[in-house]
Amino acid sequence: MIIINILKIAFLLGFLIFIHELGHFLVAKLFKVKIKHFAIGFGPTILKKQGKETSYELRLIPLGGFVSMLGEEEPVEDERAYNKKSKWKRALILLAGGAVNIIFGLLTCLILAMSIFGIKNGFAFTGEILKTTFQSIIELFTGKVQVEQLTGIVGISDMVIETSGIADFIYMLSVISISLGVTNLLPFPPLDGGKILLLLIEAIRRKPLKENTEIAIQLLGVCMIIGLSIFVTYNDIVRIF
Repeated sequence: MIIINILKIAFLLGFLIFIHELGHFLVAKLFKVKIKHFAIGFGPTILKKQGKETSYELRLIPLGGFVSMLGEEEPVEDERAYNKKSKWKRALILLAGGAVNIIFGLLTCLILAMSIFGIKNGFAFTGEILKTTFQSIIELFTGKVQVEQLTGIVGISDMVIETSGIADFIYMLSVISISLGVTNLLPFPPLDGGKILLLLIEAIRRKPLKENTEIAIQLLGVCMIIGLSIFVTYNDIVRIF
């Protein structure tokens, strides 16, 4: 039973991370950006395949992933570099990951709901899921939802374990996918939405932010997210055990 639960969690997280990073990857390829790494997971590499120009990697810790693009970390003089693409192309590359999660989640939820509730009730049910997701985020920022009520990776894992049957698991997969996509697009560095916000600021100013300023913003965002993650994880553990 423990092995089945681990496999359920690993598959759900791994799959959602994969389609998220695949969204970034495909749009970057569409705009002819050179991809250096396509990785699922963090930490030590356990599987690796070197393509013509991209290293495809599966890493030990399935809690994230990344697409590393030429010119993403520092500007380079290459027409295929990320930094050489127009702002709207860079914004679409950043948008693609969260968008894929949202679209996949909505379509999966819709198909499942229609098979259970019928053409019309299925649409209404799926719309309610999307509405609830956005409403929860708005209530968090307006103080109607306390940080203590947030669910992190431990809470999500517990919900996945509690699923019974394929339909229940697919429903949970779709809901988490939508939530992941929406959260990732929030205008808060270092999330993709935060990076899009910085691009928008750069476009309005008609010049890039100073490198030190951008690094400071990203570092502050990373520290806040790490702190929030630790706090939410602690609350998940207390709530469950």
